[in-house]
Amino acid sequence: MVFKEPTFHGLAPEVEAEIANRASLEAAVANALAVAGGIDASDVEVTMEEDQVVLTGTVGTVGEIERATAVARAVEGVTAVQNRILLSGSAVGEPH
Repeated sequence: MVFKEPTFHGLAPEVEAEIANRASLEAAVANALAVAGGIDASDVEVTMEEDQVVLTGTVGTVGEIERATAVARAVEGVTAVQNRILLSGSAVGEPH
């Protein structure tokens, strides 16, 4: 049997190690948010887009939004953070 060297048309497939690194970085940021004081991150989701951490979901105060960004940036390996967290419930344009 003869094996040929693999060739790719278009983009080369992602390396599995890169995917594992991204997953471990997502988990590290999520864990840091979970144990950080000053934020209830139970409704915050952490994902990676390209080389940046993306935070989505809802929290109760503007201070928690800012705290989430600071905590995510402090995690080793994080180079950029995009914060898409919104205020939840009555904090967003609902009558009191």
